Amino acid sequence: MKILTLSAILATMLISASGAFAQKTEKIKYGDFDSWITRNIEESKVLGGKTKKVYAIGPTATLGSVPYNGSAASPWATSNVMAKVMGVTKGSNAVYPEERPGHGKCARLCTEIENCKAAGLINMDVVVAGTVFLGKMVEPIKSTKNPYSKMEMGVPYTERPTALVFDYKLNIPGDSRLYSSGFGSKKELPGADKAEALILLQRRWEDEDGNLYARRVGTGHELLGKSTASWVNGHKVDIHYGNAASVYPIMPESRSYYAKNSKGHMVPVQEVGWDAPDAVPTHMIVLFSSGSSAPYTGTVGTEFCIDNVGLQL
Repeated sequence: MKILTLSAILATMLISASGAFAQKTEKIKYGDFDSWITRNIEESKVLGGKTKKVYAIGPTATLGSVPYNGSAASPWATSNVMAKVMGVTKGSNAVYPEERPGHGKCARLCTEIENCKAAGLINMDVVVAGTVFLGKMVEPIKSTKNPYSKMEMGVPYTERPTALVFDYKLNIPGDSRLYSSGFGSKKELPGADKAEALILLQRRWEDEDGNLYARRVGTGHELLGKSTASWVNGHKVDIHYGNAASVYPIMPESRSYYAKNSKGHMVPVQEVGWDAPDAVPTHMIVLFSSGSSAPYTGTVGTEFCIDNVGLQL
């Protein structure tokens, strides 16, 4: 019979203990970004009549020039949209599938200038940031007013994870930002933009009039402002339960995220305060973006690649 030394016994105990307390990471469906939907949007003739490729995250498919309001199979939406304003159809795309050698594909979120040009009518340059989130985009987009009202933010969720986990690679060129809304002059602003990762856990309810309310259960937020030489794997954004005002404050009503109520209407989800530290959520919001500045502002050329998004339980 082999006799274990004291050091061997201690080592065995430590290995067993570490295994017992090992934390499980659960991947979010389609969070490996290996599968994409390609949409071929036929833009209006007044804009040149070109076909623009617009990408969505979900089971591999090719769609024509029709509004897309999400896939029943995929929980993800993006800022890539079909807009139809005053009868003019245009596609916008700032989130792309990209090959990641040895790891299939990833999502590349870009800050770009979107040009909308029609001879003799309009010539607009708009700064857009690539964004992916859990939820749905309501298409076609008919105006630029209140962008949150076009985004159905969040999915049902009742677990209490400890962290949002993902791989990422980031390139932020330069040290300034550009403001360009398409109206008025462009403005150069000091300081580079930062990429953003956000997770919010909410306990939502609806009143008899169809208004949606929520208390914040869990909060995780990080701004990423340094370019990376290579991929950073298994990066974690810790989730704080209870009052986490220093991490990410309660959303003011004017900036509430939106969701559909039981009547099928898009309404703001009004956060009314912090929930108890041991509360159980009903919904989860996860969002990644290549920029975190005000609308129409960002460091053009920023690329924020993400992969293998999951939750540490």
